[in-house]
Amino acid sequence: MKKTIVVFGSSTGTCEGIAGDIAAKLGTEAISVSDLTADVIAENENLILGTSTWGAGEVQDDWYDGLKVLKGADLSGKTVALFGCGDSASYSDTFCGGMAEIYNAAKAAGANIIGAVDASEYSYDDSEAVIDGKFVGLALDNDNEEGKTAGRIDAWVAAIGQSL
Repeated sequence: MKKTIVVFGSSTGTCEGIAGDIAAKLGTEAISVSDLTADVIAENENLILGTSTWGAGEVQDDWYDGLKVLKGADLSGKTVALFGCGDSASYSDTFCGGMAEIYNAAKAAGANIIGAVDASEYSYDDSEAVIDGKFVGLALDNDNEEGKTAGRIDAWVAAIGQSL
């Protein structure tokens, strides 16, 4: 596997814990998005980027600076996979929408984005992170579907692992 890093934005610790699980399964490290720099991007061929979703489908606060770093980077030749945390019951109309902002920034910077997940396996009303019936990355809901998280992570890591 090429050099890979997991980058997360987490306010309550849920997304951080999930990032740690994904990093452990991939045999790499997880860092906070507040530690994301142009050098970190340059040193890694694969970026696994995760955020919790806040407000009206927005990224976690630390991601605002992280998005600037992503937008300023040339991600051509790099592979990016996304994961997001949300609450499909309380925020059913913006579920995991924070992933959309990171997706758009990474795509605009030239990244090859992998790891889309069939959205029909989730209960929610709307999400900006769904394109053509698929989430742009792994959507997780530890508030309402915690029992599905481990299996979803395992299946997603197995799927993206072939491309990393």
